[in-house]
Amino acid sequence: MTALSGNGTATASRVPAPPPLPAPTRLPGRDLGGVGLAGLRGRPLRAALSALGIAIGIAAMVAVLGISTASKAGLLAQIRSLGTNLLTVAPGQSMFGDDTYLPKTAPGMVSRIPGVTKVSAVGVVSDASVRRTDAIDPDDSGGLGVVAARLDLLSALGGSLQAGNWLNDATSRYPAVVLGSVASERLGIDSTDLENAGSSSGGNRQVYLGGRWFTVIGILKSLPLNPDLDRSVLIGWPVAEELLGFNGHPTTIYESSSDDDVASVRAVLAATVSPEHPDQVAVSQPSDALTAQLKAGSAFDSLFLGLGAVALLVGGVGIANIMVISVLERRQEIGLRRAIGATRRHIRLQFLTESILLSLFGGVVGVALGLSVTLGYANYRDWPLVLPVPALVGGVLAAVLIGAVAGLYPARRAARLSPTEALATG
Repeated sequence: MTALSGNGTATASRVPAPPPLPAPTRLPGRDLGGVGLAGLRGRPLRAALSALGIAIGIAAMVAVLGISTASKAGLLAQIRSLGTNLLTVAPGQSMFGDDTYLPKTAPGMVSRIPGVTKVSAVGVVSDASVRRTDAIDPDDSGGLGVVAARLDLLSALGGSLQAGNWLNDATSRYPAVVLGSVASERLGIDSTDLENAGSSSGGNRQVYLGGRWFTVIGILKSLPLNPDLDRSVLIGWPVAEELLGFNGHPTTIYESSSDDDVASVRAVLAATVSPEHPDQVAVSQPSDALTAQLKAGSAFDSLFLGLGAVALLVGGVGIANIMVISVLERRQEIGLRRAIGATRRHIRLQFLTESILLSLFGGVVGVALGLSVTLGYANYRDWPLVLPVPALVGGVLAAVLIGAVAGLYPARRAARLSPTEALATG
């Protein structure tokens, strides 16, 4: 802009410069957290109920992963303690589907394989049934079988007795039996009966087997690798042949070797037992059943994790719903904050922080609850107390992520409100 001076010359007039714009305000993290907590403390019951859905979902996922981890650790420890060096040999079927028999000399032939350390065998006495008394129907066997056992069976399987004694050279020739752990329960005979037998307090220790009475001399502890023997009544090989018409052919041969020799022994086991028909011999490794159980448990884990994820999703929807309602109820607060200088970004961060803190609270509670369930169940089952660290960390991170996603829309909606609109509708 120019102006004329007194002598007629033009001079420029100075226009004052506008004041500098104020620097954008910032909301420190500490203040942001305080504002978010204040919003939650204003409605504690609503906040607790909203976090409950997240807590249930996280607790379910942590408990599933925790129990699965503990059970796997317990099962692996059991497999290691029982050993993976036990192989079993059983008769298969011919090409026409007929049943086959293992040779009577098979146990002796197996013992000559290099690397084999222990061999034993059992034979099923198919025509005999065991009952508590002779008044019970012979067809009502209760799922129990009669098995002829060699004297070295207990040593080969690494088994032990709950009570009584194992078969020996004398008792294996007379009507004496050793009960498997399940068989003793179904027949109603326990260690107390063996201890009290012959005393003034009584104690019945006889079972009716194959049309005659047999005396119970021992009860086995459970054999996890050989559950069929848990449901069996074991008698001596000689008495089975003499009194019960047992044909003397073994139905299962148990073989142990060093861990390094398992593969090589397994490769020649069928041909050694039956050189003419090795294809009619079935060789298996009992520990494979426990390993299969481990894999089956993992399959169910995915199902339960899916249910936990659904609960977590429902919790996230609940938080989003509550935050939308909170925005509608707090319009006057939003307008007042905008009027005194809060930016859209501040409002957006405030409600997003509230959503994340709400979900984080539910996540922490869910992790603690899931961990408590895991430790309690593992202690009840006598499993190793293994903390599922990935599940604990993942649970908290999942809660934060769900909170951020659930609070994104309500936070943006709150930020779009202008001060006049918010104050006018507050």
